[in-house]
Amino acid sequence: MIPRLVARRVMVIRSLRGSTKLSSKHPIEVFAPQRSKPTLQTRHFAVRTEADSKLEELQELYATAKDEFEIACEETEKKTVYAADDRAAAQEELAKLKKAFKDAVEKSSPDVSTEIRNRVGQRIRELDRAVEAMEQAALEE
Repeated sequence: MIPRLVARRVMVIRSLRGSTKLSSKHPIEVFAPQRSKPTLQTRHFAVRTEADSKLEELQELYATAKDEFEIACEETEKKTVYAADDRAAAQEELAKLKKAFKDAVEKSSPDVSTEIRNRVGQRIRELDRAVEAMEQAALEE
């Protein structure tokens, strides 16, 4: 829409220049929009850090361990034949998670270790306590 307006003004000015109504004392100036050269826009993406990759791995292990725990809880509450095997599977997945957590903390720089401990440590401890409580409840029955 703007280019049409500019083109129309240019045509009007050209037609007026030929007429005698314009004086040379008051020249008419037209400012056409300048077209700049296309520039390459760069996008800055977040850089994946060492902590991010380790946290993603721990998150996957945590999700698996939690799923196994929930299945084991259901089977233990229902007192099914599979309850003992499901509790063992939950403990096995928890052991994998705890080992991966320990390795990630020990083999990382102090900053990364602190970040891992802060972001995942509490959830792992809670899951560990829940599995222990489930085992205790199963032994009491």
